[in-house]
Amino acid sequence: MSDSEKLKTFDEKRDEFKPYGLTCEIWRPQLMPKIDRHNEIELNYIPKGDITYFFSTGKVTVPPRKITLFWGLIPHKIIKSESDAPYFVVTIPFNLFLSWRLPSSIVDKILGGEVVVETVKSECGLDKPMFERWVSDMTGKQNQEAVSLEIQARILRLTKNMSVSGAKSTAILNPADASILERIVIYIAHHYNRPIKISDIGRAVGLHPDYANAIFKKAFGCTLSHYVAEERIGQVKRKLILTDMSITQIAFECGFNSISRFNSTFLDICGQTPRRYREQNR
Repeated sequence: MSDSEKLKTFDEKRDEFKPYGLTCEIWRPQLMPKIDRHNEIELNYIPKGDITYFFSTGKVTVPPRKITLFWGLIPHKIIKSESDAPYFVVTIPFNLFLSWRLPSSIVDKILGGEVVVETVKSECGLDKPMFERWVSDMTGKQNQEAVSLEIQARILRLTKNMSVSGAKSTAILNPADASILERIVIYIAHHYNRPIKISDIGRAVGLHPDYANAIFKKAFGCTLSHYVAEERIGQVKRKLILTDMSITQIAFECGFNSISRFNSTFLDICGQTPRRYREQNR
């Protein structure tokens, strides 16, 4: 198979939240016609040129020869590419990522919706051949366990390049709890624009609401109610930037049934008013 045949491109007909699974593939940079969302952790490595993503928090430029990591559940799309040179994309299933017990310094950032960018460039050009080997191994369905371990080790090195000291590992989650967390976040992503009670979430995953809340707080460091609010505000921020809808219309479309509650929540999470946020980011 030639290199051109191996190149992946974004499928605009792809269903939202359709899983990619554990992958390492070579992608062709292209402007994405629509927002993408998936529940894997995504890792990018760009050998040449910059790629600019749009996230609900704003624009993020991914530099060349640095590992970049983010949670694919956060709405994202490529809006600019400086080069047509192929780049590497790794997707890591959510429950596998949690099972690695990575330092909380990086896990908390990822689960909090941040884009983590390595602080130093790849040394001695080692990353590109490493990604090429991963692509080969994953394509042939060989050595996938070894690839998984190597990805984990590379993310650990990224953490060290963030110059984080004294970082603790995240709490151990058994596979059942990790699966529950995955179902919870996807349920919220699908239903954020409707009234959501903690009892609704518990019922959706077959657990007592208090237990579902406890598992979630252990992993995410916040309650389910707070996470629902953050999901809604993330959607609000995207619409404030990308659309001309009125702030009131956006608030109701994103699941708020009270303008005063919406304004208070937005101010608490963003530290400014929705109007001010729109003015600064358009």
